Amino acid sequence: MTAERADVVIVGGGIVGLSIARELVSHGARDVLVLEKEDGLGRHASGRNSGVLHAGIYYAPDSRKARTCLAGNMAMRAYCEEKGLPLLACGKVIVARDASELPVLDELARRATLNGAKVEMLDEKALAEVEPCARTVERALWSRMTAVVDPKAVLASLRADLEGGGRVRIRTGVEVVGAGGPSVARTTAGDVGYGRLVNAAGAHCDRVARFFGVGEHYRLIPFKGIYRKLAKGARLVVKGNVYPVPDPRNPFLGVHFTRSVHGDVYLGPTAIPAFGRENYGILAGIDADAPRIAFEDAVLFFRNAGFRSVALSEPRKYVPAYLHRDAARLVHGFDPSEVEPADKVGIRPQLVDWRTKELLMDFIVERAGDTLHVLNPISPAFTSSMELARQIVAEHF
Repeated sequence: MTAERADVVIVGGGIVGLSIARELVSHGARDVLVLEKEDGLGRHASGRNSGVLHAGIYYAPDSRKARTCLAGNMAMRAYCEEKGLPLLACGKVIVARDASELPVLDELARRATLNGAKVEMLDEKALAEVEPCARTVERALWSRMTAVVDPKAVLASLRADLEGGGRVRIRTGVEVVGAGGPSVARTTAGDVGYGRLVNAAGAHCDRVARFFGVGEHYRLIPFKGIYRKLAKGARLVVKGNVYPVPDPRNPFLGVHFTRSVHGDVYLGPTAIPAFGRENYGILAGIDADAPRIAFEDAVLFFRNAGFRSVALSEPRKYVPAYLHRDAARLVHGFDPSEVEPADKVGIRPQLVDWRTKELLMDFIVERAGDTLHVLNPISPAFTSSMELARQIVAEHF
């Protein structure tokens, strides 16, 4: 006998799960149950990300990321404006650290145009007018539509909307631990019955998927993003966001500068291979998954050149001097003495197709019977969330 039942059960109370619940309600759903294993929302990726709303620059035009990022940006902007939530429409510049990066910069401009983003190639003089601190070689790409929000404020507002409407129940402190038979999920609070189940479990999405016989060929490799920030009163002034040209072999954007809606300027993140889905400290968060992750990291090290490059270069950024070195290549007048530790740490739950040993670059949505699984929810998942939810509900409900 089930302890609870709902027409739709959503596993995961992060931005994707809440956005799907919101979209379902807008289409008439009256009985939605969101299960979140933590005692509050935003404890992991949704509450720990930079808050940057990306503008569809980096993604292959035929990908789900490209189809959701810019529209998600606009939907999130509209939501924040409607609710009076913090929103910083500051734009972003992508700079070249040396001439070898210019062809990739040009490719980003091409992708951005195909994806509908408003971008402009700036020479060094024009760049100085947009973002005086930024340094580049020959030219830089300016994204007008990049913005920054407060992720935790967005989550809190969505929760208030959903619970206030009376059609959505959010249960925190309840973890899904298995499948209990047809249309039943086993949880730490007893069995829960459902008409449909949506897996939006973030860094645990692959585990939940396997409970229901989905995604056996995927493996999750966590990467840790650590940050530092400019001290109050620093002479270096960053107006918006300054990013490097990324390494096209990997789905990481590199160490960059981001101004938050509250005025702090962060440097980061790293992309350090981690040994747990919640391994936010050096040792804290290393769990029973660690031996499996270590073995799979070793396999990828020898089979995937891009992963090998990350594994060799990123861990040294635990030492501030190495992170500072990357940051100094993006701006004029960088002074390490103006940088201090930040408590922001995140985990990127990166999926790997174990058949090919390749890191997956796109969001994955897989359906099996009465269950639906949102997999590889990596950047720009926060930006894309509302449009991704719209597409998922339109395609599957």
